[in-house]
Amino acid sequence: MATSAVGPGFLTQTTVFTQQLAASFGFVILISILLDIGAQMNIWRIITVSERRAQDIANLVFPGLGFLLAGLIILGGLAFNIGNIAGAGLGMNVLFGISPEIGALISAIVAIVIFLVREAMKAMDRFTQILGILMIGLTMYVLFTAKPPIGEAAVKTFVPDSIDMLAIVTLVGGTVGGYITFAGGHRLLDAGIKGKEAIKDVTKSSITAIGVASFMRIVLFLAALGVVAKGLTLDPSNPPASVFQLAAGDMGYKLFGIVMWAAAITSVIGAAYTSVSFIRTFHPKLETFHRWIIIGFIIISTGVFVSIGKPVKILILVGALNGLILPIALGVMLVAAYKRKIVGDYKHPIWMTIFGVLVVASMSYMGIYTLVNQLPKLFT
Repeated sequence: MATSAVGPGFLTQTTVFTQQLAASFGFVILISILLDIGAQMNIWRIITVSERRAQDIANLVFPGLGFLLAGLIILGGLAFNIGNIAGAGLGMNVLFGISPEIGALISAIVAIVIFLVREAMKAMDRFTQILGILMIGLTMYVLFTAKPPIGEAAVKTFVPDSIDMLAIVTLVGGTVGGYITFAGGHRLLDAGIKGKEAIKDVTKSSITAIGVASFMRIVLFLAALGVVAKGLTLDPSNPPASVFQLAAGDMGYKLFGIVMWAAAITSVIGAAYTSVSFIRTFHPKLETFHRWIIIGFIIISTGVFVSIGKPVKILILVGALNGLILPIALGVMLVAAYKRKIVGDYKHPIWMTIFGVLVVASMSYMGIYTLVNQLPKLFT
């Protein structure tokens, strides 16, 4: 889940909003972390206790709702995956000088091979863990070279100069929106971690996953803040690359290539796996051939990128739209938590329900506000 969240959109969104909000972006990160935890703890726990995937839970809450949820998740996952493939191509371009299109094709082949090996799920887990550690380590190096004003960031995290709802919705959408939170929940089921006896481990795992993604967000924010605070201008065509290059020179630019490719390829794998997991239970044939459907998902994403490309604004838009999916998905899970035919004799904690309802209400309000008032500004 954590490496699915940390993709090209994650890198781009964090850098763009740091440039716009400076140290006050720390407040946005803090609020988004609280919302992320409230959403993910509820969703993972209900999936685990019910021992069902989200689409099946939704269909039991209201017939046909699971198909709607699956459609929203798959469309959002496909849109994100086009950006993920593009990011992988860009990373290869920085590292080896090949065109982003060729780099995307090579990266797609790497992802496909992972799903073709006999122990595909174990290979996927190990591959994403190693690259996740690598991403954090390299970004921390850039953070230390950037020398950000940490004191100012700490103060503005609690007393911001301004509050940007678009930034909050986009960050939550890019961390637990759309397919991303289900990347962990559904993977737990496939790994056999389910039932009431797994609640303690699942709760710990859900918070740890948010912690890993949030730590990467904070490190990148501080690195970008160090660059912005010096009055340096980021390249609007590739803001995160500018952070690495301006902070650590040509070596920093190469490090960016590694971080971008690692972030992108792990997100390609997570998006493809999770999106397809939303249709596997609809028909036995889909379950039988799900691995080939995943490969087809990756091929389609790659084909669209090679044909069209990826503007920075689209990555921000997709994150915001995924944030709009979250209230629907979480709302369905909270209703399911109180249906015996779904969770049996399990009793969902009242405090978690209240936490979840607050997340649904706040994300619904901010999402609608953003959709009506601010998203159009991205394209003017």
